[in-house]
Amino acid sequence: MSGVHRTGRVTALVAAAGLGLLILLALLAPYVAPYGVDVIDLAQRRAAPSARHWFGTDELGRDLLTRVLFGARVSLAIGLVSAALSAAIGVTVGALAGYVGGASDAMLMRGTDAMLSVPRLPLLMIAAAVLAPGVPLLIVLVGAAGWMETARVVRAEVQSVKTRDFVVAARALGGSAPRVVLRHVLPGVLPTAAVSLTLAVGRGILLESALSFFGVGVQPPAASWGNMLYQAQTTMSSEPWLALVPGAFIFLTVLCCNMLGDAQFRSRALAS
Repeated sequence: MSGVHRTGRVTALVAAAGLGLLILLALLAPYVAPYGVDVIDLAQRRAAPSARHWFGTDELGRDLLTRVLFGARVSLAIGLVSAALSAAIGVTVGALAGYVGGASDAMLMRGTDAMLSVPRLPLLMIAAAVLAPGVPLLIVLVGAAGWMETARVVRAEVQSVKTRDFVVAARALGGSAPRVVLRHVLPGVLPTAAVSLTLAVGRGILLESALSFFGVGVQPPAASWGNMLYQAQTTMSSEPWLALVPGAFIFLTVLCCNMLGDAQFRSRALAS
């Protein structure tokens, strides 16, 4: 057991370090990027990776490394903030359904099941095509489409925690329902919600990338990893680096998020 626990801790540290490095590079993009995000050099259009342009250039001669770093600011912001929004909605719905029970539980869970039955990506594509959202509204759309899994997990955890002796004692001592939930139930649920949060970050980045790839997400001239893939789809055979570089950053980010979530889940399982 100790070996498994040690491996989980190492995995979590590696994943957290990788994700932290990506976030740090995104925050420092204006200072570490070798060129301005929209600096055009027509003489270097679609240049292959070289010492001058480590990741090559795009169809306008813009440095790909620079655009990946600035695109990280948008893609990671959408992933992180939409995950926080979906976690807030999911925890609220799940805690209310699990603690109150009865008709409220049935109504909230049937609504959750109905949302889960709707294909997420086509729904978001329709909403994005109609609303033509900027980044803030895109965050809301992605967050509003990703809370259902968290709600179901939190509901099950709340149903377990609310029957424990310390919660029963708090109710017997006259604690109001909001106080009992906030002070005694939710602290026991938050580690489980944290696992869902890490997985939701990766899901949010993938959804933004998919929406931008289909042309209904982040719109140029703003750079995101998804719309960089969208702009590269016609040149994948002749200039593969235009797609491989943002695709690799998406892969690494989602991998770090999933590794972190998996490590947290294993730690929870061993602790229980």
